[in-house]
Order: sequence, then structure tokens, then C-alpha cells
Amino acid sequence: MTVKGYELFGRAVQAEGADTGFFIMGGPSNDAIKACEAGGIRMIDVRHEQAAAMMANAYARVRARPAFCIAASGPGTINLTTGLAHALVDCAPLVAFGGASAVGQYQRGSFQEIDQVAIMAPVTKHAERVYDARRIPEYVARAFRIACSGKPGPVYLDLPGDVLYADVEESEVVWPAAPAPRPRPPAHPHDLDTLVGLLRSCERPLLLTGSGILWSEASEALNRFVDLTGIPFYTTPQGRGVVPEDHEACFPLARSQAFKEADLVVVVGTRLNYVVSNVEPPRFSATARVVRIDIDPEEIAGSLRLTLGIVGDARVVLEQLHAELTAEDGARYAAWRERLGAIHTSKLAKHEASLAVDQSPIHPLRLCKEVRDLIGRDTILCVDGQEILNYGRQSIPSYRPGHRLNSGPFGTMGVGMPFGVGAKAARPDKTVVVLHGDGSFGLNAMEVDTALRHNLPMLVVISLNGGWTADPEGKKPGRYLGYQRYDLMMAALGCHAEYVERPEDIRPALERAAAAVADGKVAVVNVVTDWRARSGTAAFTNYTT
Repeated sequence: MTVKGYELFGRAVQAEGADTGFFIMGGPSNDAIKACEAGGIRMIDVRHEQAAAMMANAYARVRARPAFCIAASGPGTINLTTGLAHALVDCAPLVAFGGASAVGQYQRGSFQEIDQVAIMAPVTKHAERVYDARRIPEYVARAFRIACSGKPGPVYLDLPGDVLYADVEESEVVWPAAPAPRPRPPAHPHDLDTLVGLLRSCERPLLLTGSGILWSEASEALNRFVDLTGIPFYTTPQGRGVVPEDHEACFPLARSQAFKEADLVVVVGTRLNYVVSNVEPPRFSATARVVRIDIDPEEIAGSLRLTLGIVGDARVVLEQLHAELTAEDGARYAAWRERLGAIHTSKLAKHEASLAVDQSPIHPLRLCKEVRDLIGRDTILCVDGQEILNYGRQSIPSYRPGHRLNSGPFGTMGVGMPFGVGAKAARPDKTVVVLHGDGSFGLNAMEVDTALRHNLPMLVVISLNGGWTADPEGKKPGRYLGYQRYDLMMAALGCHAEYVERPEDIRPALERAAAAVADGKVAVVNVVTDWRARSGTAAFTNYTT
């Protein structure tokens, strides 16, 4: 009995547990997409391939499991690269499949012939091509497993047309065994003892975590550890919500002081990069001891300022620490918590006053406050833009793991709508809110149509400040986009749409929009905000040598 390569592909993807894929149709991938649907996989067609990769990223972050996307050959596959580069820097596990020109026609100028594997290699964790249709299940299985192994990341698999449409004897196909449980290496006993000793000898420790907590499913273990020890914790933007941000050991308004005064920094499941200033002075104390816990030995080896490096699974190591420490150990940090708590409390009134500003044009912080006060603790919030991203980071807390998505360390604009669609596809039971800048919204605005067509209701809020840190006076090129009526555009597509110019009108408009979402609609609220508002944030770039 013979079987087509594309049929093997659909069955192989299903065998890896994938239940949702994102794509744009085109040859030679069409029948591979149909084979996925035949296997019960939900396939969501999008309006731009980069959005397909971004949706797969969001799906993976929300579900803590790999998702996949698929594109046609040539330009279709190359369009995936922005989303894949974002996932690589984001350390997000997803698998991208690209149709390709026939292997048998290589170097003969066939339609859309280009070396897609070479293009994908720099923007993925692993990229390869299938040459033998009988091995499609093997290659698909390896792609999904590599994406999740060690430090997660995107994997690309090239699918030439003559491989997809080849007839092979089914008896010759070797199906991989089911994947073994994920390896979870513990800390070496000596390293564990050393870390316990450091924790018992310090006075001002802090925990710094990232999205590695999500991938290792370590949120529960982290919560237990923080409950036991009371060590103040901070997260990278991508790792927020792994511990509720109203926890008694959370002092967000004392972040700068905590970084500067900590005498022990325990970094768990996150890289050291510009986001946390590489845990270097002057943002951190020059005398603080630094410990890293990471699944990737290269991350540990690349740390130039390190007291102790532990290669291990975040969840297992946190569980090991919890077994070694007691509440008495946490009591030694009471004065440290009191100091940070006092700093946080002293700034709280001023902070809340800054959010409640009653000016017109509307200040973006007021918009953030209204969004914050509307959404529930279980809402998945996707934030994308420049000023609104920074303001949202300052003002809107998160309470659940995998419920906060943003532009990430790669700073990719345009992820908001695709992230919203991917998140809603992953968790249809959750409320999804996308908070967008107007410039970033324009990059993938037509994914609103994807949400409409696939019955993925969500609330989209646009901070309409006229462009890219807008400059209506024209002193800076390319900044001013104008105050566009995106609400009218989205209403034409079939959305519930609102336009807001006064601060007192924000909440009523959001409530009407939320009611429309609850009724199964996509809602867009276009809010005019002050183009002059500039958020204060750490400098992320330095172009001098």
C-alpha cells in the first residue's frame, strides 16, 4: 500500500501532539495542510506569514508546549523569518514548515527556487530539509523535540514539493517512538549546598526570573519557594505572572533600590542581557554575589560575573531548595523586606496619582489605568508598541503564568494582534486583551480579520498618539502617521468599534467593548492619546564603542 508524503506529514504532526497550526495556503503545502485538518488539527489561516510564526509563539507561551506554522515556498516561507527571529531571541519553542521547490529541479531555476534552509539557519535553533519522503515522520518528530530540548527555540523544516508528493510504501516508513519525558536535571549536591550556604549568609537576596520558569513549568515550585523564604522577586517582562504581582514579597516600585542594594542575586531561567543590564554595575551592586540556575550550560559558561553556576531544570532545582530551607531561613530577610516595602509604599500614592491624570489629550498612563481596572486576574494581556509598551509595563500587573505577552527582548513591533490571536486559539476560555500602539497596530492590523473569521473574540485597545513617538511638527523623519480612524476601518470589517477622545469616556467604551467580546465579537477601541507623552525607561541601546 502506497501513501503520499503529505499524508505522512499530517499524521506525523498529529503524532507529536500538535492540535493547532497557523498558515497561508500555497504550493506545495496545500495538501500537507489538508492532511493536518484530516487528522483533527485546527488550521488557522492568517493574512501574513510573519503573523503565523508570531501566533505560534504566543500559542506556545500560553500553553507551554510547541506550536507550528506552515507556509508556501519562496516568499511565503521567507515571510516567516521575522516571527522566527523573534522566537529565537524569545527562546520560544515552535516548529515552522516551509514548502519548497522540488529537489529534482534544484539549480535549474524552478519556480520560487531559493535555499530556504540557508536563510532560516541564522533565525532558528535548527534548520534542515527532508530529502526522502519515507523519513518525514522522523524529521517532524525531531523538529518538535529539538524545539523543546534544553533552551527552547524555533526549528525549521524544509519540505520540497517532490518529497511531499512522492508515493512511498507505507511498510517502509519507520515511525518514531513516543517522546520520552523531558529530561529534568537536578542541581549537583555540592552546588546545592553552596547555594544554601550563600542564602544563609546573605542579608539582602533577590530572585530574578524569566520565561524559563514557563518552559520548565516551574511556577508552582517558584511560588512555594517564595512563600517559604519571602525572598523579594522580580521578573523579566516576558516572565511576568509566574508569581502574582500582589504577593507580599513583590515590591515593584522598589525595583531600582532592590537591584542596587541586593547582596545576592539568584537568576533563575533567564538570560543576562540588556533587559537586566547583565546584572552589572551601576544598576546592580558591584559587590553582590551572582548565582545562575539555567538548563543551558552555554548560558552558565557565558556569564562573566558569576559566583555560582548551576546547570539544572528550574522546577527541580527550586524544589530541591525548598526541601533544604525553612521558614526560619526566610525570617533573616525581614529587615530587607521591610525596607523594600517602605520604599514601595512611599511611592504608591504618587504612582496612582500619575495614572489618574485627568488631562486631554489623554495621557497613556490614564489609558493603562482604565485597562488595568477593567481586566481580571485571569486575563491574557498582549502589549505591543513603544510608549504604550513602556507605560503598560509600569502600570499593569500580571497574576498568572503565561498571561503576559509583549514585544520581547528582540523588540519586534507588530506582534500584538498575532499574539492575541495565538493566545485566544490556545486558551479560548480566557479573556484576551491586546493593548496596541497605533504604529505597531498598522503592521499586522489585518489579523483582526483572522480573529473575526475564526471566531476568536478579543478586545483590542489602540493608543492613538499619531505614530512612532509622533512628531507632528516634522522635526524627525517618519515619526508622524496622523490620528487615523482605525475604529472605522475595523467597523467595516465587522468589529464592534469605539472612538474615544476624553478620559472620562474610556471606561464606558471599554465596558461596551467587553460586553461585545462576551457576546462573541472582536472589539476595537481607538483612544486618542497625547503625542507628547514620553515614558521613562532604562536606555536599551548604546551605539558608541
